Amino acid sequence: MSEMIVKPYNEQGSKKEQVEKMFDNISHKYDFLNHFLSLGMDILWRRKAVSYIRKIQPKIIIDIATGTGDFAIESAKLKPDKIIGIDISDGMLQIGKQKIQNKKLENLISMQKGDSENLPFPENYADAITVGFGVRNFENLNKGLSEIYRILKPGGIVAILEPAIPKQFPMKQLFNLYFKKILPTIGKWFSKDHSAYEYLPKSVEAFPNGNDFLNICKKNHFINTKWIPLTFGICSLYLLRK
Repeated sequence: MSEMIVKPYNEQGSKKEQVEKMFDNISHKYDFLNHFLSLGMDILWRRKAVSYIRKIQPKIIIDIATGTGDFAIESAKLKPDKIIGIDISDGMLQIGKQKIQNKKLENLISMQKGDSENLPFPENYADAITVGFGVRNFENLNKGLSEIYRILKPGGIVAILEPAIPKQFPMKQLFNLYFKKILPTIGKWFSKDHSAYEYLPKSVEAFPNGNDFLNICKKNHFINTKWIPLTFGICSLYLLRK
């Protein structure tokens, strides 16, 4: 399957550059809109993902595309030695750092700017890697997955969350109405970036959901791959092992 490139803006610049600009633009409203537009279910989805990571009792966790740090903060419940959040958006990272300070987790969680396709870690470094709603924003999906594989320890686990389009009636029809009409309208009301919430449904449609994504992961050498649809299929949890 050829990879379809969807960018946030109809302008010059790589997808990576545009994604960085988009998240800088919406960072001040991101947490509010993320929880509001998902009806709070994003919190439950991250909790579910972390429950699978718990089984290996990880010492080092890397949260890629960490945004404002919600996945990293949820992972703190596992009591690892270290959590590192990586993101390309300075705006998102600044908000995430403040949240971590407010929760007094700065001795456990560190946040740093970084590129998912060129991760600043040695091979076989992390016991667990999380990516919350960020993989579809990779400019080069295979490169991003190969980097995740490179830094993951043998026996380690990757937990990826991505929104998905349900397949069954009537959820498919209801979701399409909400996702393509209602969500972009609400996003425009609260965010100064009108393109960001039009990009969201387009990026989800272009992403290889379900078994298509697992097949790409297998080509990047992951084993014991698993796809778990959540909340009637509107979110997918992917579990990968090395």
